[in-house]
Amino acid sequence: MFRIPLRRTGVKTGTLCIRPIRSYAIKYTRTTSTASTAGKVSKKAVPIEVAKEEVGGKESNSVSNGAKDTFEDIKEMSQDSPNPLEDFLQPRKNGVGIDWADSFHGIGSKPFSKEAADILMAPVSKEDIEIKPDGILYLPEIKYRRILNRAFGPGGWGLVPRSESLVTNQQISREYGLICHGRLVSIARGEQDYFGGAEKITTALEGCKSNALMRCCKDLGIASELWDPDFVRDWKQEYCEEVWGEHSVTKKKRKLWKLKRVKSLAPPYQRA
Repeated sequence: MFRIPLRRTGVKTGTLCIRPIRSYAIKYTRTTSTASTAGKVSKKAVPIEVAKEEVGGKESNSVSNGAKDTFEDIKEMSQDSPNPLEDFLQPRKNGVGIDWADSFHGIGSKPFSKEAADILMAPVSKEDIEIKPDGILYLPEIKYRRILNRAFGPGGWGLVPRSESLVTNQQISREYGLICHGRLVSIARGEQDYFGGAEKITTALEGCKSNALMRCCKDLGIASELWDPDFVRDWKQEYCEEVWGEHSVTKKKRKLWKLKRVKSLAPPYQRA
């Protein structure tokens, strides 16, 4: 006989009352008989309410114990998990769980551990920094992911969309939220320019997500030097140079920034 959790008043864990979710598919009990040597013979499914009446309106011990075991397992899982069960069972419109599309759950509630903070706010390696032709400093997106993985562990953080994608003729943007250890940390809107028509949208979406991740990481102190004017000036003087470049199509010339260790300019420009 299948173990079917019946309606219960709920088991409290802390301040949250958990109620078992019973699927409509298991509304009926089913028994089988092995008395016949010809094979198993299934009896007709009987509604739970009828089955209870047949035993005098009392719940069978196997069903009652099964429901109890289920609740005990849930309580044990919530205690062992790094994110308490309450973090994932906040009410929302479509059932249970946190709706990260509009929730601010956990933001600013408490600081992360000292070990994680030391990793997040560690000075950025000067060799990892890149520069755009217009002189803007940036850290490659993969560097942010590696820092987050070291601080929170793979799977301990995630980026969730909080809006629909806004697509124009040459740009796509979308709002994302950075979640670390079950708590909202930061919200930022990523953007990405694209050229070549609708077939480039997918690639632009990934660039938009990476841009949002970079902006969210500012609130965690990652690579904060990139927004420090004194650091930017000193780093440019030591690692960069400004040269004249010519557009390969329009033939227009302009001054462009590049790393000293890199000999050529990024397409579509070449040295004038």
